[in-house]
Amino acid sequence: MSRSIGLAHIICHDDGTATGVWGIYTLQSAFQPIFAFKEGKLSVVAFEGLIRPFRDGEPQSPAAFFGTCPAADRLHIEALTRTLHLLNAGACLPQEASVFINFDPSVFTDRSIADKALRDMRLVLHEAGIDPRRIVCEVTEQKSASQEALYDFVEALRANGFRIAVDDYGADESDIHRIKELKPDIVKFDAQWITHLMESGAGFALLTTMVKGFETQGIHTVFEGLEEGWQLELAEKSGASMVQGYVLARPELAPTSFRVFQQPPAGERTVSAAASPTAPSTRSRPMRVFGRKAAP
Repeated sequence: MSRSIGLAHIICHDDGTATGVWGIYTLQSAFQPIFAFKEGKLSVVAFEGLIRPFRDGEPQSPAAFFGTCPAADRLHIEALTRTLHLLNAGACLPQEASVFINFDPSVFTDRSIADKALRDMRLVLHEAGIDPRRIVCEVTEQKSASQEALYDFVEALRANGFRIAVDDYGADESDIHRIKELKPDIVKFDAQWITHLMESGAGFALLTTMVKGFETQGIHTVFEGLEEGWQLELAEKSGASMVQGYVLARPELAPTSFRVFQQPPAGERTVSAAASPTAPSTRSRPMRVFGRKAAP
């Protein structure tokens, strides 16, 4: 990891969590649970890392923060936000849960840039005590510089042992051809798109057919942005692997209360498609000092 990202922009706190500093902004990690259906019940199997910027102690929208960042800084900011999420995941989340991390493919314009960034990421994973097989890398198709660059980037992610999720499927230019080319492990359906399909019988039938089609290819599905109970019911009926949204749980800033979702002892666990079967079972260990220490 570069010195600027590893030290100058990260502050570690006594509770094991970390915050970031970029210009006038303080950056915090928030995590939102992702649930899986199992025999009519829901169990937490993963969490998505989300960045939460603050200015003078007041929350700002992520869009506003990223809108102020020069294009030349995006690669470094992406590295900073990933580092924060991974350090905080190691401190706050159940050890067997998968962790979804967002990537902006447009900043990885060639393979050497991707390879260096992913080497740095593996160092952070080691620091945080997180098995790389727990990581699901979310990529948004529309943000890639080109199809070739996107495919090359996804290949680099997979070569590092990470799982791949295509985000916002169904929005704008998304199409089944890209899924065939990328061969992701998970497809996250766009919230507005699935809500629209759920509002009619024909739309719901199409949604169900698509979910089944992905499942037959070994691709799991996530319906995100669910806000109403009826959406959750239809998601289960459609056969969706996983669900995410305010109807179930809102994102929480680190340190979270999500260790309550730690899985029970073997024999009592609810195993899901999203959970890595090789996730570490070792006890939690204290995190080593990483970055600057917060002033008392």
